[in-house]
This record gives sequence, C-alpha cells and structure tokens, in this order.
Amino acid sequence: MGGGSILLNLLGAIALLLWSTRLVKTGVTRAFGEELRGWLMQATKNRVRAVGLGALVALAMQSSTAALLLLTSFAGRGLIALVPALAVALGADIGSTFVVQALSFDLKAFVPVLLVGGVGAFMLSSNATLRQVGRVVIGLALMILSLGMIVQASSSLRTDPTLVLVMSRLANEAVLAIIIGAGLTWLLHSSVAMVLLIVSLVGSGLIPLSLGVTFLLGANLGAGLIPLGLGWREPRAARRILVGNIVFRATGVLLCLLALPWVQDGVAALPLAPERAIAASHTIFNIGLAILFLPLLDLAARMLLRQLPDLPDEGQAAARPLHLDDSLLESPHLALGAASREVIRLAERVETMLRETILTFQDIDDTRRNAIHKLDDEVDSLQEAIKLYLTRLTRVVTDEADQKQAVNLILFTTNLEHVGDIICKNLLELAAKKQRFGLAFSDAGWAELTEFHARIVKQMKLAMTLFMTRDITMARDLVAEKDNIRALEKVATERHLARLREGTPASIETSSLHLDILRDLKRINAHITSVAHPILEARGEIRQSRLRQAKA
Repeated sequence: MGGGSILLNLLGAIALLLWSTRLVKTGVTRAFGEELRGWLMQATKNRVRAVGLGALVALAMQSSTAALLLLTSFAGRGLIALVPALAVALGADIGSTFVVQALSFDLKAFVPVLLVGGVGAFMLSSNATLRQVGRVVIGLALMILSLGMIVQASSSLRTDPTLVLVMSRLANEAVLAIIIGAGLTWLLHSSVAMVLLIVSLVGSGLIPLSLGVTFLLGANLGAGLIPLGLGWREPRAARRILVGNIVFRATGVLLCLLALPWVQDGVAALPLAPERAIAASHTIFNIGLAILFLPLLDLAARMLLRQLPDLPDEGQAAARPLHLDDSLLESPHLALGAASREVIRLAERVETMLRETILTFQDIDDTRRNAIHKLDDEVDSLQEAIKLYLTRLTRVVTDEADQKQAVNLILFTTNLEHVGDIICKNLLELAAKKQRFGLAFSDAGWAELTEFHARIVKQMKLAMTLFMTRDITMARDLVAEKDNIRALEKVATERHLARLREGTPASIETSSLHLDILRDLKRINAHITSVAHPILEARGEIRQSRLRQAKA
C-alpha cells in the first residue's frame, strides 16, 4: 500500500472517530439532557460531591467540553456560584478520562453486537429515548471500529524513514510536542478523540511511549482551549469558569514539563501495556489536578473575580429588549413579529425559573433563589417593555386581526409575569421556609411533588412551542392536560392526607408546604394554558363557562 493510501486510510479513521464521538454525545444529550442538567444544578458547597457530579455528566456526555458549556450556561444566569462550578469543572475533566480508559481495551469483539443492538433500537423502536440510546450504542461501536482502523493504518508507517526522523526530533523537543498536541486537540475539538488517537498511535508502535506522554500533556492543555474558545462571548460569570479550567490545566502541564523525565519514567514503570499506560496516566493527571486545586478553589475564585469582574451593565443587558424597534411600528406585521420574538425571550426566562425552582427545595444556601429573583427582575422589565411597545402599536393599527394579535400578546406576557410572581413570592418563600426550619419531605411526598412539577414544566415547553406554531392540535393537548393536572393535584392531595392519617412524621411537619406547592403549581399551569385559549376560541372549540345551564 502506497504512502498516499495509508495517509488517506488514517485520515478516514480519524474522521470516523470524530463522527462517532459526536454521535454518542448527541444521543446522550437528546435522551438524558434534562437529567444531566439536573445533576449539574445539584452542585452545592460540598466540593467533593460537585467533582463527582461533574465527572458523571462528562462521562455520560463523553465530553468534558460539553459538560463545561452546559455549566457555563447556568453560571451566566447566576444559577451556580463560582467555587462549586470550578469543582464541577475539575470533575468533568476526570469524567472524560474514564471514556478513554474504557475504550483503551481491545473491544473489537463487541462491535457486531453493539451495531445489531444499536441499529435495532434506533430503527425498530417508536420510543424517542430508546432510539437515542440506540444512537449512542451505534456511536460506541463506530468508535471502537475507528480505533482499530487507526492502528491498522498506522502500523505500515512504523518503518517510514521520514516519520521516524520527525518523531525522534519531537522526542527531544518537549515544548514543541506539547504545542502540537494542544493544537491538534483544538483542531479536532475533542479531547477524547485526541487522547484515543494518541493511545492508538502508541499501541501500534508508531510513536514511543515517552513521546505519547508529551503529546498527552498537550492534549490536556488543548482540552481547556476548546471550551474557552466556544464560550468566550458568554458573560464574565461564565468565562471565569473557563479561564479557571485552562489555568488549572496549564499549571498541571507546566509542573509535569518541569519534571518530564521523571513523569515519563513513572508512566513507563506502570505494569500496563503502553496504550493502557497512556490512558491510565491521562486519568491520573486529571485526578492529580483535582487533588491539587480542590483546597485552593476559594483563592482561585477570588483571583478570577479580581481579574474578570462583572461589567457594570452586564446584568442589565439581559433585561433589555433586543427586538422592539420603534421604526417598525409603521409596519404592523413586522412590529408584531418583533414583539413575538421578544415574548419568546421572556418565556425562556420564565421557563428557566420554573425548571430550577424545584431544586431550591433541596439547596442548603440561597444562591439559586437569588439567581431566580434576578431572572424575575428581568422578566418584569421585559414584560413592561413589551406591553408598552404593543400598546403604542395598537394606537396605529387599523386591521382588526392585528389588533387582536397585539392584545393576545399582551395577555400572554401578563400571564408569564404572573407565573414569575408566583414562583418568587410563593414557591421561593416556601423553599426558604423549608431551609430555615430544617424540614424534610417524606420520600413519597417528594416523589409526588417532583412528578407534578415535571408535568408543569412539560406544559410550559408545550406552551412555548404552541406560541410559535399556533397548531390547533397542540392547543387541544395543552388544555386537555390542564384537566389531567387538576385531577392529578386532587389525587396527590388525597395521598398526602392519607399519610397524615397514618401519622407519617415528615408529612405532618411539611403538610402546609406540600399543599401550598401543589396549589401554586396548579395556578402556574392555569396561566401557562392561557396561550391556547385565543387559538381555540377562534375555532369555536372552547367553552366560555364551565357552569351547566339551568333547566327551565
């Protein structure tokens, strides 16, 4: 086989590795994205737990970068403090190494089984989650297959004189090798793929173990550059996490570089095959970073806050309308479109408030509650701006349909503001009361509350989609689910009262909290459902009153 063919096969194998890594990450995100978000949001002042949660999320997503970007989206909205966020980042770096550990074994025998199972789940199942699990399994099979292709393609290059010369020079140029490793990792945009590539090259004998260790240091440095580049335009609260992550990694790489001969000898002394030694040292490096920096996170947070302070207007920018252009008021259709886009921004903030509120009942501090209060301030500001803009529009609109649409937009934003008020003035106060008195729900009671809350969040997502699509079937589903939720609230209340009769201590202590939460969530659902009323009224499909007509 000629040199060109070998290189083409090697590049094809690397491309398959990148694609399969993306396939796994996409499948996991689509199937379990909400659960992973919930895991990350449970990070508290317990740093060890935060590290563990970060590792679990990165392991599930097969990517520390994906976990970090998810984390920064929370930090940008003030939903997680800097110290626990940095701890999660350290954990995410560890979690992604476990993926490399698993795939560094010879798993080729499992490829046919994984492909059959994955394709069968994806093509034959009608369950959306199971289909995504099938996608993940297919991705894992292709990752194993691509690693075998890399080993096979690179085996022919071991004796190439030019490559041997280049590798021998790089072995004596550690800084250059680290820069190349970091650059390739950034280029591939996947630290997992880069480290697996190094594992394959060392395993095939194309590069010596000592050079593989040096490339590994570069890969770890590059792994910090990827999220930093992708998230640099985020608010400074988010950027501080990314800067802290790259500083941690760079410090670890520098320390290893200063002691490189001892590091290389230590990896060589591991009682493992060369490729397994690379995978193990990758994990050891990131665990070492966590051990080194976990006690220093408070100091690191102070330094990051000093170097990257919040901008004076950064918090106010989120509350400013982006689409309400006064020049569009002379074109009602364009103005209504602009207002609709602003309503979506408003609804997204309310959806975040609603989704995160249930977690405040498990928090041990007020960080999340303060962040939700901040979001409510943004909601109030945006709602007022939208209402005033649409009110001005109604003064110049002559078309009856446009007038009705403007009024419906005002009503929907008003209902969204009411949802925000219920969350802040009622639910968050209940969460603070629970924390203040050290109360705890019974297991059955908490399961009922979380299930009920999940139904309301699903309603919120459906309402936002309905607002954009105006789909009549979706409107019917939204209103029908309102009746189901009313029945579910009645059942949950009866179960709670049954536990009171049984004398369950936790239920007795939290009785008023439990019933108030159910009531407030049902009220929120009533406001959410209002978006469907104009659509159904236009089709004559909604009753004006639930009262039966009295017989004459």
